[in-house]
Amino acid sequence: MDLDRSPGGPIVTGFSGGGFKVGDGAGGETVHAAVLLTPASADGWTPPPVEALTIADVAGLLGNTPEFLLIGTGATLVRPPVALVRAVEAMGIGVEAMDSRAAARAWGVLRSEGRSIVAALYPIA
Repeated sequence: MDLDRSPGGPIVTGFSGGGFKVGDGAGGETVHAAVLLTPASADGWTPPPVEALTIADVAGLLGNTPEFLLIGTGATLVRPPVALVRAVEAMGIGVEAMDSRAAARAWGVLRSEGRSIVAALYPIA
């Protein structure tokens, strides 16, 4: 028996000097230094410092009311601003922060489970 656990959409397939290698599910791959992920898309972005992150910076991810927003904060965990967390949680969306490598791995696991999540991943270096 061969079960296909792929929910489709972008998956982080690895890391390179340029950032995150993101597969599109159809055999194509792009590299983004920083990336915004939804179940349907992967878009490069130029994020503000984590300490300055606002809901406006991630608003495009939150339109379909995902279960939670996964924030990869770079090479190490940096707590996102309390105001951002409160604003996102007020929308009924959870917030999970971790270093970007862990967040990229969590993205793959959670998407393989079919979870409705979005992610904002800061550069690793």
